[in-house]
Amino acid sequence: MKYAIPFLLLFLLPAANLLAQTEKAQPVFQDGEAQIVPAFEKEKDWIRHDLFVETTFDTDGDGKMDRIHVAVTRPKQTETEGLKLPVIYNTSPYFAGVARGGQELFWNVKHELGKAAPEDHVHPEVKRRGERPIISNGKIKKWVPRGYIVVHSSSPGTGLSQGAPTVGGDNESLAPKAVIDWLNGRAKGYTEPYGDEEVKAYWTTGKVGMTGTSYNGTLPLAAATTGVEGLEAIIPIAPNTSYYHYYRANGLVRSPGGYLGEDIDVLYDFIHSGAEDKRPHNNRVVRDTEMKNGMDRLTGDYNDFWAGRDYLNEMGPMKAALLMSHGFNDWNVMPEHSYRIYAKAKEMGLPTQVYYHQNGHGGPPPMKMMNRWFTRYLHGVENDVEKDAEAWIVRERDDPQEPTAYDDYPNPKAARVTLYPTAGAPGHGGLGLVQTRTIKQESLIDNYSFKAEALAAAESTEHRLMYVSPTLTEDVHLSGVPKVTVRMAADKARANLSVYLVSLPWEEGRRTKITDNLITRSWADFRNHQDLRKEDDVQPGQFVDVSFELMPDDQIIRAGQQIGLMIFSSDKEFTLWPEPGTQLTVDLSGTSVTLPVVGGVDALKAAFSGGE
Repeated sequence: MKYAIPFLLLFLLPAANLLAQTEKAQPVFQDGEAQIVPAFEKEKDWIRHDLFVETTFDTDGDGKMDRIHVAVTRPKQTETEGLKLPVIYNTSPYFAGVARGGQELFWNVKHELGKAAPEDHVHPEVKRRGERPIISNGKIKKWVPRGYIVVHSSSPGTGLSQGAPTVGGDNESLAPKAVIDWLNGRAKGYTEPYGDEEVKAYWTTGKVGMTGTSYNGTLPLAAATTGVEGLEAIIPIAPNTSYYHYYRANGLVRSPGGYLGEDIDVLYDFIHSGAEDKRPHNNRVVRDTEMKNGMDRLTGDYNDFWAGRDYLNEMGPMKAALLMSHGFNDWNVMPEHSYRIYAKAKEMGLPTQVYYHQNGHGGPPPMKMMNRWFTRYLHGVENDVEKDAEAWIVRERDDPQEPTAYDDYPNPKAARVTLYPTAGAPGHGGLGLVQTRTIKQESLIDNYSFKAEALAAAESTEHRLMYVSPTLTEDVHLSGVPKVTVRMAADKARANLSVYLVSLPWEEGRRTKITDNLITRSWADFRNHQDLRKEDDVQPGQFVDVSFELMPDDQIIRAGQQIGLMIFSSDKEFTLWPEPGTQLTVDLSGTSVTLPVVGGVDALKAAFSGGE
């Protein structure tokens, strides 16, 4: 017996088909943010595959263009329903493993300035880890459910990516550019490292956002400086934006915090996890020639080698919207790295925001900020993020997820106020608004044995000079980049110069945060007092004026504290360790520190009123 389809059902079938079509999974947005979509949330349904993108360079010397290993994670609907989505892209030299070892990997810092280190450090072999097709699982649980495709790649000369690591060389910018070009149909991808079967990125809109932390935060900026079409937005977190600023300071050989004796060749060894048979060529060409001839641990001067690894010099083509994130107490990748790029991007008229917290290395912006940034620039949702506050600062002891909004960084209400020291060695001298006109000299004796914390806490010591303000009767808000000028002489031709801005009395204990004590700091070579590219022939006993910026900061110094300017020589945790005994003499009449004070001189006078 045949059954006829009821007339009403026939009428409803086209509507049902239309409804089924309209129920295809799509990104969902609420309050300007991409929401988790249940249809994208099932990990078992995600499509994961890898490929090799061909670049425009050959850095491993095999006569073939290097190919970069790329992994893709995408919702199944990009295959079953023809859905096209934007990409969150994360690239790194760390995904395939790094060198293992101890202090033997680092340069020996115990030697005289201007002299070679007494012995070479060990060059380790890195054992690659990781299997195809998974490069990393990072970012995917956060972004795939919100309607993004997540792409990972290994940097040149690491993992299964071909080429040589160059630590800031051109290929580290051109590699992610090639991946973004492939996502937009302008470069070729292949199923195998040396095969010819192509892979097309038919499942993406071509709009790309990049993010990552530390080295992984440097590479989004590196890609953005190429001006590559399709890279719409980046969120670098604690990025190293200049390898000179990472391994040197104002002409001085200076290690990044926590890694005493590290230099650019040490980092090269640390990440070189690529093909073992290519390493001898890479070591010879990159580490043992280009780096050895360019890094210059004898003088610490700026040169063309370092200029070529400074992304500030490459920003001209950049078009990507920038949300920068950093910690004011990051003494590994110091906060100048982010500020110099943020300020330049703002000057260029790019969409910019900055998020600063009070902690150390790492620390992304709140998810809400990141989500709004990528929603606006990758999905094209007009959520007015560009009208949000330009600066977000986590105040002391606040939750990093709850930053305070400001019109900009530095705070527009900040004005520069100069303070001058008065004599007091070996105890505490003064620091106030009145400059002494009388030549007054005070001296210190260099000794790397004492940590800076011990010098700051000491009531009296011959190993540092300390100048302190009156006790504050009101909170003082500093926002911006302090600058110091030290008129000094040394009884030797070379000496370290270290300058700290501290909050006293020095507090210690389990509940003490670094912001309770340390305001900011920096280091310099007095022989480079005029030019970072060239040392002057300063004679022992000759006075020179050394002016340089301290690290950017935004900090509220509490009432009851004193602002202290500490001057000393070798810094046990950052500089080389020459033989103790060098004498530094400071002429107070030519020494000063300029602070960016919210409210300017009137605010500082009010805070000093109880002590002057």
